[in-house]
Amino acid sequence: MSEKNKEIEKLKESKTVKIDIPIIGMTCASCVLKVQNNLLKLQGVKNATVNLVTGKATIEIEPDKKINPKEIIKSIKSIGYDVAIQKITFPVEGISSASSPHIENALSKLNGVINVLANPATENITVEFIPTLVSLDNIKEEIEKFGYKVPPISEEEIELYDEIIRKNEYEDLKKRFILSAVLTGLILIDMLSHFVYHIQNRMLVNYILFILATPVIFYGGGKFFRSFIAGLRYLSMDMNTLIAIGTGSAYFYSVVATFYPQIFTSIGKAPDVYYEVSAVIITLILFGRLLESKAKAQTTEAIKKLSSLQPKTATLIRDGEEIIVPVKEIKTGDIILVKPGERIPVDGVIVEGYGSVDESIITGESMPVEKKPGDNVIGSTLNKAGSFRFKVTNVGKDTVLSKIIQLVKDAQATKPPVQKLADKVASVFVPIVIGIAVLTFLIWYLLGYGFTFALMNFVSVLIVACPCALGLATPTAIVVATGKSAEYGILIRNAQALEIANKVNIVVFDKTGTITYGKPEVTDIIKLGNIPENELLRLSASVERNSEHPLAEAIVRYARLRGLKLYKPKNFFSIPGQGVFANVDSSNVAVGNITFMRNLNIEMKNFERILDILTNEGKTPVFVAVDGKIVGVIAIADTIKHDVRETILNLKKLNIDVAILTGDNYKTAKAIANKIGVQKVFAEVLPDQKSEKIEELKNSGYIVAMVGDGVNDAPALAKANVGIAIGSGTDVASATADMILMKDDIKGVLQVIKLSAKTYKIIKQNLFWAFFYNLILIPIAAGILYPIAGILLKPVFASISMSFSSVFVVSNSLRIKKLKL
Repeated sequence: MSEKNKEIEKLKESKTVKIDIPIIGMTCASCVLKVQNNLLKLQGVKNATVNLVTGKATIEIEPDKKINPKEIIKSIKSIGYDVAIQKITFPVEGISSASSPHIENALSKLNGVINVLANPATENITVEFIPTLVSLDNIKEEIEKFGYKVPPISEEEIELYDEIIRKNEYEDLKKRFILSAVLTGLILIDMLSHFVYHIQNRMLVNYILFILATPVIFYGGGKFFRSFIAGLRYLSMDMNTLIAIGTGSAYFYSVVATFYPQIFTSIGKAPDVYYEVSAVIITLILFGRLLESKAKAQTTEAIKKLSSLQPKTATLIRDGEEIIVPVKEIKTGDIILVKPGERIPVDGVIVEGYGSVDESIITGESMPVEKKPGDNVIGSTLNKAGSFRFKVTNVGKDTVLSKIIQLVKDAQATKPPVQKLADKVASVFVPIVIGIAVLTFLIWYLLGYGFTFALMNFVSVLIVACPCALGLATPTAIVVATGKSAEYGILIRNAQALEIANKVNIVVFDKTGTITYGKPEVTDIIKLGNIPENELLRLSASVERNSEHPLAEAIVRYARLRGLKLYKPKNFFSIPGQGVFANVDSSNVAVGNITFMRNLNIEMKNFERILDILTNEGKTPVFVAVDGKIVGVIAIADTIKHDVRETILNLKKLNIDVAILTGDNYKTAKAIANKIGVQKVFAEVLPDQKSEKIEELKNSGYIVAMVGDGVNDAPALAKANVGIAIGSGTDVASATADMILMKDDIKGVLQVIKLSAKTYKIIKQNLFWAFFYNLILIPIAAGILYPIAGILLKPVFASISMSFSSVFVVSNSLRIKKLKL
């Protein structure tokens, strides 16, 4: 095995364990960094990446290290966030008191199980677990080891747990907002009443306002304060810190003014209250979060759509009988019947019948694919016509669809380089804002504008600042883009590759199987004698039918396509790499290259020009001789894919250079290149030299995208800035690629470059808005325009602005969904 291939094997056999932890309560870039930094402190954690949009932390565990999930939960809860734990109750008939402790103990040892309670009285076992770490099947299997039968349970909530969690969060947010809005509305009645009638007994009114505002602060805004208090223990700050300090300052100042007015009257000041400020701010922020949550849910629609496509039941053939069973009970080797209009439940190989299958959800190809015995079928694709039986090859997480969903989720969890700037800003953002707010208060107070004036500007600075927009700018765009690409049959492994694709200035294509179909086909039949064309083809195919050479197969396949009945050859013999000979229909027929003919003492001087012409066209000439005389030439070539010329033309329009990299001879490669409009040709390159050629291009200043499908392309795919594997290629090529085109169609290269350009245009807009918004509005909130123009940004308007900024960023990212690739 070459050194390059050894490197690839190492890539495939990485021992690092990755786990996803669903987190509740993150709202901004500062939250993300707080969780991420805390997880990195855990012993055994090699790396941690937290995604604000998907609400998940992806943790890489060092090889041979184990981490108790309870430690992770404790770490996350300690800083004011929570972990999404799923709870399910299994009915277990006949469970005894004696076996209950043993079952509890066994289930507790499963990685991801948090709590277990076996109740013999109700014959139930209740399990709390982290669904990303342990599956329902794992838990059921462990219970059944004790001899108990667990009846089938609907797994919808387990499969779509993140959707359920998001829905629960949304409903909780909605309840908090509705209560806060009603109470805040009543508080505002007092404020509006000043325009009509001023109530003299302010003390009584203040008590009423206190009663109305307190639930808004501690129920509506309870999460902000809990996170703030938890963060104080670790001196960590986030968006919740700003909201809690801002609204808390106005509220607690008002409480003191309500219950201890003498503090203010003793120095000759009226005990003013600002309950409406804190209540309105909390209500508006909750409303903004509600809109943001709804918009964020749309970013993951592609994953939900894919997840929902798998049918719940399948028709299993057992002992000749058709039985309807849940898909979860299907096992490898089972025979499944698929009828017209049904979705194929899992992956397999057809053993009987025919079908016309719509594979658009996997490949993006709109035309149905005809399927026959021996062909592979993919789970969740739709059988539009025909009926067939297939043998199951992959189930559960091993199916193509499950792997696609996981690839998309993995890509959504990664961070591109452009995010680093936002992360750096977010790490110091909150402390700087608090510093600006304190400075604002001190300056206005010391200038003699009074405590109340200074306090309102202090609150405005805290509330208008928005690290949320910074945190959402990149991940929302990445999540939408990776989902969009999956709709087109393009799988993106990581966000970094998506960013780099936008900067690519040369695309290097492997030839065989990428530019061409990788399957030799007859292109020309040239008569050089009196034998008719069909007879010439029939004689050649009759001799070649006993050969296994790809060129022989092409001739036989072409003859059968024309419906020709072949002769039975006699006295067959072959010389590997040269040709074949046999007695056919009383004639001696030889089929092969020029060397073979010369070895048979056949005069070839008059045919060298034909040889040169065909070779320069990228075709392989196969000479046919009957009874010692050349009677014709059959030209065979690896045909160019239908979309190649147009794709290369469009790449050039984007000022992207194109090259061909192949192990084939230079003449053939150049002929293909000329047909498709490519000037750069690297031919006769050995497999282990391909990556060296990519390195040379990179050293020349190119940002290289390599497109290939074979094992010998894998080192080059790994070496390129962006490696793109054609989905029809091998597993090794896919394993080393940054992107995978599920459809055997290089148009996906152009589509992914367009998607990358649009995505990073959106990200730049988002980041510009997030930075611009904070740079402009924080000084305005601090009162910088007040001495000049008398303009102040009141706390209420500051909260509206802050909410709008987050909603704008998410809505802007959603525009990627409308992109036509």
